[in-house]
Amino acid sequence: MYYIEKTIEISASHSLALDYESKCTRLHGHNWVITIFCRARELDANGMVTDFTEVKRKVKGLLDHTNLNEVLPFNPTAENIARWCVEQVDNCYKASVRESEGNVATYVADE
Repeated sequence: MYYIEKTIEISASHSLALDYESKCTRLHGHNWVITIFCRARELDANGMVTDFTEVKRKVKGLLDHTNLNEVLPFNPTAENIARWCVEQVDNCYKASVRESEGNVATYVADE
C-alpha cells in the first residue's frame, strides 16, 4: 500500500448553526490547517497515489479566503469539513481539520 499526506493552510471565515447559545454562531475566522491522507494499492500511470497539486487545488483552491457558509452546502463545523475533504480528493481515506490550536476534528472513511 502506498500513502501520501498533504498539509494545507487556509484562511477562512464561518459561522455555525447551533441549537445552543455560542459565540461561534457569529461570523468569525480561523487559519485552518487541513491534512489530507490518501492511499492506493497501485500507483497511477504517473507513479503517484494522488497528485499533491490536485489535493491543493481541490481543497485550498475552493476554501481559501472564503466565507465557508457561502461555498459549502452544510454547517461548516470542523467535523463536516473533514468529511467533505475526504469526499473531494481521489484516494483520500482520512482528513484532519485544525481550526485553532488544540481543536482538531478527524474523519476516516469506512472501508
